[in-house]
Amino acid sequence: MSIIFWLSLFIVFYTFAGYGFFLYFLIKIKRIVKGKPVPPSFTAAELPACTLVVAAYNEEFLIEEKVTNCLQLNYPAGKLKILFITDGSSDKTPEIIGRYPQVQLLHQATRSGKIAAVHRAMEYVDTEIAIFTDANTFLNTDAIINICRHYANATVGAVAGEKRVQMNQNADASAAGEGFYWKYESALKKWDSELYSVVGAAGELFSVRRSLYEDVPADTILDDFMISMLIAAKGYRIIYEPEAYAIETASENVSEELKRKIRIAAGGIQSILRLKNLFNPFKYPVLSFQYISHRVLRWTITPFLLILVFVLNALLAFKPDAFFYRLFLSAQILFYVLAVLGLIMEKRQIRIKLLFIPYYFCVMNYAVLMGIIRYFSKKQSAIWEKAQRKQEVTLQS
Repeated sequence: MSIIFWLSLFIVFYTFAGYGFFLYFLIKIKRIVKGKPVPPSFTAAELPACTLVVAAYNEEFLIEEKVTNCLQLNYPAGKLKILFITDGSSDKTPEIIGRYPQVQLLHQATRSGKIAAVHRAMEYVDTEIAIFTDANTFLNTDAIINICRHYANATVGAVAGEKRVQMNQNADASAAGEGFYWKYESALKKWDSELYSVVGAAGELFSVRRSLYEDVPADTILDDFMISMLIAAKGYRIIYEPEAYAIETASENVSEELKRKIRIAAGGIQSILRLKNLFNPFKYPVLSFQYISHRVLRWTITPFLLILVFVLNALLAFKPDAFFYRLFLSAQILFYVLAVLGLIMEKRQIRIKLLFIPYYFCVMNYAVLMGIIRYFSKKQSAIWEKAQRKQEVTLQS
């Protein structure tokens, strides 16, 4: 029992913190051997032609700001195309976009989901690079330049930008928890990229070589993750570029964030089942290690191990000379009590930042459990049901 407890505890620790420490250690060693990486140099003439693809569905309240943001992006004249696809939108989204002749608009009345829309849009992309961004995010002015400069390296098949969650001093648990999570994720992605490759890209902002793009099945839940990982499976690297970022507000509340996380978790299990070849360390020695450490453990066994650790800890605490087990059980109980208090305070709209992290941690792991159940019960649709988000977005320069 104690062996299972310690093994389970090690995997939990490794998943959420240990991998980060070990990754940082590996990066330090690599820098001693090869030096710290420097941003690639470039001239305007060397930057590739690219197309910015935006899939939008019923976004009339912010679509004009999104179009304006796209038109203000820095890039050499004549090398950036902007394409919006609004299939199925029943509000004024297509009409508003149509006012801008600089933007190519694709629209049809039928809604087949985001994946089908992206597949249709890609038929019109004839540039070397395709860049994808969400309609409800706003990019920094030099985002496209900072992404495309990496494609001078022939080993790079995709480049992922950074997601930034806007918060204010009165942030609730959904905003503070999501913001903290993405700061930690950004650090891991930066180190992953420096070691070898990012493990997947987020749909808020990522890009691919058009020649490497591959349509994913219509029932794919995490299309952005699958598109990028299929490129990694071909032997190309996915680079992380934190100086190209997409800003969005946090989910409206924890219920909306939970809905989003459950969908991601269901998509995570689907992706793992479809990317089984990435478990081969002989073919992918570094990528396989990164993939399992950063994604697979989180999306599969770790939430179950959290429960197992608690149960085994409770049983071991009754043994003689079990001081450590009793102390650790007390710490676990305190952590979960803080999470419950976070839930109570959130419902009463009382902001106590100390409680945000344990509460959000529990919400995330509960979402994984529910996502696994939803996927195997075939209740998760591939059609995106967007979470409601807080309204105000302030773009940082």
